Amino acid sequence: QVQLVESGGGLVQAGDSLRLSCAASGRTFSTYTMAWFRQAPGKEREFAAQISWRSSITYYADSVKGRFTISRDNAKNTVYLQMNSLSPEDTAIYYCAAKYFDASKYDHWGQGTQVTVSS
Repeated sequence: QVQLVESGGGLVQAGDSLRLSCAASGRTFSTYTMAWFRQAPGKEREFAAQISWRSSITYYADSVKGRFTISRDNAKNTVYLQMNSLSPEDTAIYYCAAKYFDASKYDHWGQGTQVTVSS
């Protein structure tokens, strides 16, 4: 079992950068594939970025590719999401998620952190 706690959200202006962090409990963090999802007001939750348990493979949604970077520090049990060139369309609650190795779905979720981008 792993518990996830996000931090780093806030209110920024268009064009600004922000870095989200997700701290995970447990001693087996390195065996989990980690991801960030987001949910904008009135919309369904959507995938943003994923990093494999090996840290060598990353995937991004087209909407964030080239602007967001996901990374992890297994020694600190933490995954990050560096967000650059933010736009109002990035306004959402951002959720950290985990799945064991290459499981088919994410089954551990954080409580979310709000990111608001003003124009």
